[in-house]
Amino acid sequence: MIMKVLITGGAGFIGHNLIKNLLHEDAEVYAVDNFLTGKKENISGFLNNKNFHFFQLDISTQRFKKVFDGLEFDRIYHLACPTGVPNIHIMGEEMIHACSFGTFNVLDIAKKSKAKLLFSSSCEVYGQPEVFPQTEMYTGNVDHIGSRSPYEEGKRFSETILKFYTRKYNVDAKIVRFFNIYGPGMSLEDTRVLPKFFKSIKEGRSLEVYGDGSQTRTFLYIDDLLKGLEIVMDTGKSGEAYNLGTDRQISISDLAELVLKISRADSKIEYVPHFISDHKDRLPSLEKICNLGWRQSVALEDGLKKMTEYYGMENIKEPENAMLKKPFSATAGEVVH
Repeated sequence: MIMKVLITGGAGFIGHNLIKNLLHEDAEVYAVDNFLTGKKENISGFLNNKNFHFFQLDISTQRFKKVFDGLEFDRIYHLACPTGVPNIHIMGEEMIHACSFGTFNVLDIAKKSKAKLLFSSSCEVYGQPEVFPQTEMYTGNVDHIGSRSPYEEGKRFSETILKFYTRKYNVDAKIVRFFNIYGPGMSLEDTRVLPKFFKSIKEGRSLEVYGDGSQTRTFLYIDDLLKGLEIVMDTGKSGEAYNLGTDRQISISDLAELVLKISRADSKIEYVPHFISDHKDRLPSLEKICNLGWRQSVALEDGLKKMTEYYGMENIKEPENAMLKKPFSATAGEVVH
């Protein structure tokens, strides 16, 4: 029997990679996107596949619910929400709508279909953490009226709705909190740090680093994320949250230097004032996801090399000295590109 899957935010970076994997597994995929930040070119290659169905819709509207009223799904991946810190001011209302009305709508479809649901949350729910590493039990340190609140509080509210539906309606739903996902397929128009760095290199500009660059983040390659989503969807506990990232911290300044080293670009690094309040550090506890059998398999240097090749940059070479420690040992399984 063919598995029927609904993906919101299907034209985004993560969405279109997930679609590619699911179609490879012969699933029937229904994807929704309003192209606010998703790209039409991300789904254009799937349009001739008989198992792929695309709908240009805003998930926060009643029209979205009406379109899918007569359909039943086995699985739902709720990925839809504008992302990128620079977009918070520009698309704050859309973030709030997607995380509130949109999440209610998606959960209603899951409830009616009796579908398994996975919601893509974010490390932003922890705000500026005071606990390291951040475990899923940590309730965070978030300014609910701060400049980042449309995204941070939006994701937190989505988690609240999801947990309520698992309690009251017995919906089988899980939460995955992403920690900075990257890889080939990211649009150069994406406002997140790595595509911005690569765009600057392509255009011969300096790489802009906010503040003094000492703020640290962790970066997880897209293939490792997709494996994590599959594991949580299959074996995660309903109503539970799972961090998905890496325990390898790197400062944004060191990240810029590593990108320049791997791409062999001669761009400079320029330090500029931040336009919005920033968080100093992030570090996920991965014990919970690892207990399900997940392991990171792609090192940051290798992932950045793949991105460099994807963007068509020449003179690629392996970094002479790894700046970071080696990742976890990989679990057995094929990586799909």
